[in-house]
Amino acid sequence: MFTGLVEALGRLASRSGATLRCTCPFSAELLPGDSVAVSGVCLTVEERDGEGFTATAVPTTLRRTTLGALAAGSPVNLERALRVGGRLGGHVVQGHVDGVGHLVQRRPDAEGELLTFAAPPDILPYLVPRGAIAVDGVSLTVAERTPGGFAVAIIPHTATATTLGALPTGAAVNLEADVLAKYVAGLLQATHGGTTGDGRA
Repeated sequence: MFTGLVEALGRLASRSGATLRCTCPFSAELLPGDSVAVSGVCLTVEERDGEGFTATAVPTTLRRTTLGALAAGSPVNLERALRVGGRLGGHVVQGHVDGVGHLVQRRPDAEGELLTFAAPPDILPYLVPRGAIAVDGVSLTVAERTPGGFAVAIIPHTATATTLGALPTGAAVNLEADVLAKYVAGLLQATHGGTTGDGRA
């Protein structure tokens, strides 16, 4: 479990098939078996050294997230799993990506920016104004729903501390809807029938 509060920026140093190596500022504190969210994707540390760690992404993960197309050298958001008793400053993030969206537009908004994303149709039912969404592992608040997507506001700190500040228009991002919304939708579907978004991670 994660909070969506990015701890550090790293890079995809290399890839060999499904094995990814990421540079990581806090790699010396990691142990094999630890969970790290890499741009919103929960991966298991297999080996680590003073500069980074390696992890294997299963074919489903590579297919359902941006990791499958990520080029070596690309920046990634990094977050360690939440410690029991730690502060939950963002929202509950599982690291189970629901789908890939795209940045449609970015424009100034007061002291920060407003970013508009297109989202897959099966994620849209879980998005509500002032609800939670994780974009590349970053916990954000839905500012508004848009046709086919949503908009979020980012502050200067988020722009500099995560990959979102330099994200170009058209770039693909990993999206994870709020797990609480998915549970509520699943319960309503089970008890009252009807259809909801897929929501599988």
